[in-house]
Amino acid sequence: KFKMPRYKSCSGQLIKKSLNLVQTYFGEPVPASVMCAPAENRGMIFTDDKGRTFLFEQEGLNVWRSSFDHWLAQKAAQSGVEVRDCTLALSCEERDGVVIVTLKGEQIYTEQAEYVINCEGVAGSIKRKLIGHNFQYITTYQTFNQGRIDLDDHYFYAFLQPELSEYDAWFNVKDNQLVIGVSVKESGNAEYYYEKFISYLKGRHNLHIDKQLSVDKWLMPHIRPGCLIDYGAGRILFAGEIAGFLNPMGEGISAGMESGACAAKAIMQHYNDLNLVYSAYKESSSTLHNYMKRQWSLVAGMADTFKEMKL
Repeated sequence: KFKMPRYKSCSGQLIKKSLNLVQTYFGEPVPASVMCAPAENRGMIFTDDKGRTFLFEQEGLNVWRSSFDHWLAQKAAQSGVEVRDCTLALSCEERDGVVIVTLKGEQIYTEQAEYVINCEGVAGSIKRKLIGHNFQYITTYQTFNQGRIDLDDHYFYAFLQPELSEYDAWFNVKDNQLVIGVSVKESGNAEYYYEKFISYLKGRHNLHIDKQLSVDKWLMPHIRPGCLIDYGAGRILFAGEIAGFLNPMGEGISAGMESGACAAKAIMQHYNDLNLVYSAYKESSSTLHNYMKRQWSLVAGMADTFKEMKL
């Protein structure tokens, strides 16, 4: 939709799984050009609903999504893909065994495809036009700030206390900017919980903000028990968040990359049999789906907010 590199509201933390996927898919590591300081992410520190902390150490990287996504698009172009930025997909309509894709760039036009992989994200409209969707949304509210705090900037911090958010709250650092956010089920409550979280960080971790640089809001799906997945509609396959793949704390990079690759491989392997495409996609993404369910169950053990997700 936008010219790349473009900003995306995201923590930009690449977990070990994401690093492994990049190495597997592209045969090279994540380049230093997409990273921000501190480049090394050492894992996550959770604070549960009783105020207890849990350290999960793991190798990772801290990147700007604008730069990382642009690099992914460049890698695709190097392999022969035509990348069109500033182009919005308006609709997909299946007719007589093909998909008519309506696009809007400098003008509105159509393309014809035998398959489409829709990775438009939770706020996309194509799936809604095709079959509707039953997503309940979580609203994120995040600020970038100049200041200081008594927390190690090599970790991503998640706070699960219900008095600080309706879902979770977080803190991390990117290029010396303090990133502070909360997520809520009712969008109108975002600023109320944000102020509660700011007070908490000031009291517990000596947060001091010199200047607020920016504010952004975004949506993510409210994942429900069982972590149900919508694999697609006809010749239009869904991947990433629009399919329902999302790990706790909004970690969607690894799930998006892996589910997209699974969908593409299923089409390549069974191009002439739509039923086999779907069965292969479901089978190949089952490991990802099970990983997702285990991760949500882990968080459910830390806070009653997520107790319904316990396996």
